[in-house]
Amino acid sequence: MQIVIHPQINQIKANDWNRLLTDNNPFMRHEYLTALELCGCVSAESGWQPSHIAVYRDTSRTSLLGVMPCYIKTNSYGEYIFDWAWADAHFRHGMEYYPKLTNAIPFTPATGERWLVDGDNADTTEVSNALIDAALSIVNEHKLSSMHCLFVNQQQFDFLGDKNFSQRVSNQFHWQNQGYQDFDHFLTKMSSKKRKNIKRERRRVQESGIHYEWLSAADLNKENAHQMYRFYKRTINYYGAQSYLNRAFFEYIAEFFNGQTLFLFASFEGQVIAGGLYFKSDNSLYGRYWGALENFHSVHFETCYYQAIEWCINNNYQHFEAGAQGEHKLARGLEPKQTYSAHWISHPQFRHAIDEFLGHEKNQMARYSEAMLAHSPFKSQNNQSTPKSDE
Repeated sequence: MQIVIHPQINQIKANDWNRLLTDNNPFMRHEYLTALELCGCVSAESGWQPSHIAVYRDTSRTSLLGVMPCYIKTNSYGEYIFDWAWADAHFRHGMEYYPKLTNAIPFTPATGERWLVDGDNADTTEVSNALIDAALSIVNEHKLSSMHCLFVNQQQFDFLGDKNFSQRVSNQFHWQNQGYQDFDHFLTKMSSKKRKNIKRERRRVQESGIHYEWLSAADLNKENAHQMYRFYKRTINYYGAQSYLNRAFFEYIAEFFNGQTLFLFASFEGQVIAGGLYFKSDNSLYGRYWGALENFHSVHFETCYYQAIEWCINNNYQHFEAGAQGEHKLARGLEPKQTYSAHWISHPQFRHAIDEFLGHEKNQMARYSEAMLAHSPFKSQNNQSTPKSDE
């Protein structure tokens, strides 16, 4: 096998990369990662210096066996697994935390594979070990403080645990399709109070004359890409958040990644007044950003949750991730779900301290999930009778 570190993803052929995907996760596709690099969202200047690891069968580099998207980071922006306190602790002890190595999808807190292996033509364990060993070699060679694998799936999380990585458990709110026939069927599984609240929120939007339209594939164009970018910037500016994406990125995905990109637009009296950016795999829908021209009542919930849940039901999709954080999602039918990251800390004493912290944090996350589930909007299994009309 030959290990190669690629400073640009386009040094790896898109077909070779995508051939290794097992679940068509949109964020691990070559096109998505290319969009971030070509449009300048990801670069050394933004704190994301690409250092992608590739395993080839031999020196000819004609047979790709595995890949791991990696970035040398000079900050922690856009990761959504917060380690600012770790950086501060290093600083207070006269040590540098940055740069570090991060194996992640930039600006994307969505769970999935964080490295890909050609399981049909290579030993998965052998190639996985080669990728991780190569990543740790980058850490050692460049004297980096650490390596971080973010939002890995359960299988790779366990694999990294066996490799002596420190393991971190976080929480998001996800929706799961339980064989719902339509949105009303979904509502029947909820308590009366929550069901009435959702119906009331949806009715307010409908009675106000707001209409929704999903756009994807050939329906996406530069004009609606610019519209979605304006909504994105409006929300970013409203909350004073970091702007990671630019107009060129929205244009790129509308033209070159439209098969797995969806724009959701809300219109009122002929004007588009709100929108949501979504991506899809073969079985999961992912909500990323949303925005509105002004604060229309309940449009946030309709745009970010109800329309997406209804789309999943209508298209027989099993899973919906609405992004990071947000306890208000619980009342809309999204329940707590564990997410995983794994960390290699170079300094032994810091590693020991962080391991202790992660142990306490894991217990806190477990108690938090239990508390959230205690307030689940869904009826208990002992009370699944057909509800009376809420009208």
